Amino acid sequence: MSKTEQDHGWTAVPLSHSKLLASRPEKKESQPMKVADIPLPDSPLVKAVMAYAKENLREETFHHSMRVFYYGTYTTRTAITTQHFPAWTYSPETYLLTCLLHDIGTSAANLRATYQSFEFYGAQLALALLSSHKSPQAQSEAVAEAIIRHQDLGDTGTITTVGALIQLATVFDNMGANAELVHMRTVENVVEAWPRNGWSGCFAKTIREEIGLKPWCHTTIIDGFAEGVEGNQLMEPYD
Repeated sequence: MSKTEQDHGWTAVPLSHSKLLASRPEKKESQPMKVADIPLPDSPLVKAVMAYAKENLREETFHHSMRVFYYGTYTTRTAITTQHFPAWTYSPETYLLTCLLHDIGTSAANLRATYQSFEFYGAQLALALLSSHKSPQAQSEAVAEAIIRHQDLGDTGTITTVGALIQLATVFDNMGANAELVHMRTVENVVEAWPRNGWSGCFAKTIREEIGLKPWCHTTIIDGFAEGVEGNQLMEPYD
């Protein structure tokens, strides 16, 4: 595998979260981090995608996307990656682009623009957007792959590191899963910067809306998903 492929997360890791967590070289207690300690990638590509996401996402969804970045991002003070998966390599820019665009298919317009499940349509939108800004193939396709699979929870097979990371960070923010991965002082700091503003109810409504519009959608693979989001006790104090 080339360094370029590794930089954009094209390394296979277990899809199963239990296997993934069991594969950690050592189990460490999460350490607190602050948003101020984590610089955002600031390339022209990031600026363009940030503007696109702000324009096309509800504020609640945009805030969720930013929380997912901070909960999972790869830095010297990371919430998930370096503390628990120090061997993982990928570009922070690629992960941020994935976070910004992973729910682009849930906007009111996009949800109704297609028969496809929101992840699949969103990945197409992301691929077209990134390609129009001359994102390298290895990067734009890494983002699209991770978006397609960010709700592809299961016990068999493998996934890319970027795909696994956004899964871990989204189920943490949405359902409070694997709570040991992120220190609660980190949660408090991230939520202060990017408030939830009733995110649990907002996202549960979107889940039900998509299933109502598209009873075949991929979201139905997660049993009791809307109820699980509404019952997110870990994040209830911050909603």
